[in-house]
Amino acid sequence: MGEMLKDRVAVITGAGNGLGRAEAMAMIAQGACVIVNDLGTSYDGQGVSREPADRVVEDIKNAGGTAVACYDSVATEEGANNVIRTAVDSYGRIDILVNNAGIIRNQPVYEVPTEDWEAMVKTHLYGTFFCTRSASAIMKLQGYGRIINTSSHIGLGFQGQSTYSAVKEGIVGFSRSVARDMAGYGVTCNVIRPIAAWRGANVKNEIVEINRPEDVAALVAYLASESADHINGCIFEVWHGHVGIFADPPPVSQILWKDGRWTPEELAKIMPETLTRGKSREELPFTLPAFFRPPKE
Repeated sequence: MGEMLKDRVAVITGAGNGLGRAEAMAMIAQGACVIVNDLGTSYDGQGVSREPADRVVEDIKNAGGTAVACYDSVATEEGANNVIRTAVDSYGRIDILVNNAGIIRNQPVYEVPTEDWEAMVKTHLYGTFFCTRSASAIMKLQGYGRIINTSSHIGLGFQGQSTYSAVKEGIVGFSRSVARDMAGYGVTCNVIRPIAAWRGANVKNEIVEINRPEDVAALVAYLASESADHINGCIFEVWHGHVGIFADPPPVSQILWKDGRWTPEELAKIMPETLTRGKSREELPFTLPAFFRPPKE
């Protein structure tokens, strides 16, 4: 057992499976007490069950750790507040919040049902907001806290994933501002874009399949520690043996400049050969994570 998180209290949402479970196990291995929150739905948000959270708590206790299960939905204000309250009632404080709970539903934008959009927004964005707001108020008074939010490379753009892209990239913008709101109170907020096999995946990709949730959890445990006090407002990609950081803010790669105002006719002539080359609707690619790209020599 390590001691990087000794006596710290961590809330991990969506901790009943996959990445959340791996994060919980990594934190108890470093001495943290963990609130294992999971509503127990399927990957697409169907049904409820206490079994996933209870199973992880049992695994933690069998490993010599300390944990409490919580079954509330972070998609509601009352549920999210109760998740944070469970930590305070159980251990007297909350030091770490990992917003990991999420669902996924895939449709092209012209087929997205309103109820699917609402379910995704409530689980990912409302859930991250509700839990963060509740936890940050306590962390502010404590003068200490670590918030780690879960985004995705899908937020960079992927066919059939307009809803998931929207909520995951919304989490990035939200986190950038939270980092600035809380910096003066000893609280940090960072983001991970993890790559790992997950229970709803149906993609047969060798690179993705070899990446396990445990490969991601080490970075999360580190970001949750006192040792990461100098890291704030950062966005990381992480997978098996790989940790990368995104440029922030994203740099402007090219500029057109003239002395005076551009006309639409001038822009129509110059932009296809300069700023927007390769950006036509037929050519627009998915922005691949770094691990899909060959390393630079």
